[in-house]
Amino acid sequence: MTELSNARTPTSWLSAIWMARHRTPARFVALIALLLPWSTSGVVFALIPWLIAIAFVDLRAFPRSLLRPVCLLPILLVILAVVGTLWSDAPWPERLHAIGLPAKLLAIPLLIYQFERWPYGNWVFSAFLASCALLMLYSFAVAADPGLSLKLYLSRGPYKVESGIAVRNYIDQSQEFALCAIALIYPIVTLFRAGRVRMAALLAVVAIGFLANMMFVVVSRTTLVTLPILLVVFALLHLRLRTALSAAGAMVLAAALLWTASSHLRATVAKFQGDYEMSVEDNQISGMGSRLDFWRKSLGFVAEAPLIGHGTGSIRGLFARVASDREADPLRAQIVNNPHNQTLHVAVQWGAVGVLVLYAMWFAHLLLFRGEGLACWIGLLVVVQNMLSSVLNSHLFDFSEGWLYVLGVGVAGGMALSKKAPVWDKDEALQR
Repeated sequence: MTELSNARTPTSWLSAIWMARHRTPARFVALIALLLPWSTSGVVFALIPWLIAIAFVDLRAFPRSLLRPVCLLPILLVILAVVGTLWSDAPWPERLHAIGLPAKLLAIPLLIYQFERWPYGNWVFSAFLASCALLMLYSFAVAADPGLSLKLYLSRGPYKVESGIAVRNYIDQSQEFALCAIALIYPIVTLFRAGRVRMAALLAVVAIGFLANMMFVVVSRTTLVTLPILLVVFALLHLRLRTALSAAGAMVLAAALLWTASSHLRATVAKFQGDYEMSVEDNQISGMGSRLDFWRKSLGFVAEAPLIGHGTGSIRGLFARVASDREADPLRAQIVNNPHNQTLHVAVQWGAVGVLVLYAMWFAHLLLFRGEGLACWIGLLVVVQNMLSSVLNSHLFDFSEGWLYVLGVGVAGGMALSKKAPVWDKDEALQR
């Protein structure tokens, strides 16, 4: 009876209410992470209950937290996009669409504030890993039987069956699998050093599954370029020199074996040269050749308005202005609203001012993840991957890769800041 009475004291009820009040937003963020590898519309719908739930937590310190560079700089980039409509000649629908691309960055300050105070970030990491692991298994099944792909049933109009593509596209899938595979190295090493061999072995099997899928089923060329660099980053940060050299030797040996065993890998690498020859010699559209043409034209646009750019949403109109005749030169006749390079995407619209804000944001987020721990490793990995892949794409403004950056920096950033300077205390919170 005494135990029952103690369980129902006001303090216990307040504690239960406090926990439920602050766990609910974390559950919705975990839901967003769970849906991200599978559905864009699902992510959008999951954002609504998260925003409602976050409105009911203690936000009194939120305005002050916005003054930190890690929160302020993403907001400045969005403000620049809004202000950039004032000197743009693009139609208003294109200006509004261009504002929407960086608008997702506004979630970073909210996520940092949330996970800096309430330690449920591991829920988000676990949900994303579990979702990607399920997608990886499904991808193997689709590789065996392309008729199992969900894209056959979800896509509008006729769809060309691609081996191993379960949902969406191979670029998003490769980025997510690469992130999970490299992120798992830290807990594998940590668990192995702590003597928890079984758990380390289980995570190692999952990581190998991600790598096998990319090497033997489907992988993007962007991931092939960034994956070795991410491995080197881990070795430099978390391994001793002798161990790092041994790991480098093992990586070279593994790469040689994979090159011999995987015809898919050899074909993917060969596309670099094939695309270049197709575009340079025959003026035909190809992935790499198109990028080179986009970059050349974009540099010319930047030279025309180097300081503040041509304004928000101006990219498509600029490419239309210099497009060649489609029949005579199909490569240079392409009209796009994305130059497939994040720096140029920003520079064409907002000039050197925009590039300065973009690079300052990346640098501030890199500095945020100095230190040890899983959160710092995941956050650093997310930022470095985004910076590297944004050389060949505009990944910060793309949906999946952009939200991957927002979730990674927001959740891991809040956890990292909490460990460096704890800002909440449960007893104090209950007294409010």
